Amino acid sequence: MSTRNAKAVWNGTLKEGNGTMSFSNYEGPFTFASRFEEGNGTNPEELIGAAIAGCYSMFLSALISGQDLTPGSINTTATVTLEKDDIGPNISKIDLVCKVVCEGLSQEKFNELAATAKEKCPISRLYAGSTAQINLNAQLG
Repeated sequence: MSTRNAKAVWNGTLKEGNGTMSFSNYEGPFTFASRFEEGNGTNPEELIGAAIAGCYSMFLSALISGQDLTPGSINTTATVTLEKDDIGPNISKIDLVCKVVCEGLSQEKFNELAATAKEKCPISRLYAGSTAQINLNAQLG
């Protein structure tokens, strides 16, 4: 289907160094502080959150559209938790909160489609079998 590229450059030591991440029309800084503390810049976990939120929203839209319905909006937020285990830093969970507006979609069908999207979107599938738990709170209204 498609192949995409992203690039990261890191300069210096872990704590004092800095880097940039770039892809498509984005280029931004990242540092130790932006990843493990509260510093300026982005971090890999935010990018994973954006990736799964976007992927989930698009997949859910496709499923709803397959029911001959047109979603008014699908708003998904992903919270990615980075913890430390016996190996080192580890993404332990991703919490998705999704709010959907779609006229004509029943609650029962919505629940089914929301669960299917969580299971089958490509980014969720990437995490299948990993230590990261993906939780979903999907709301129709």
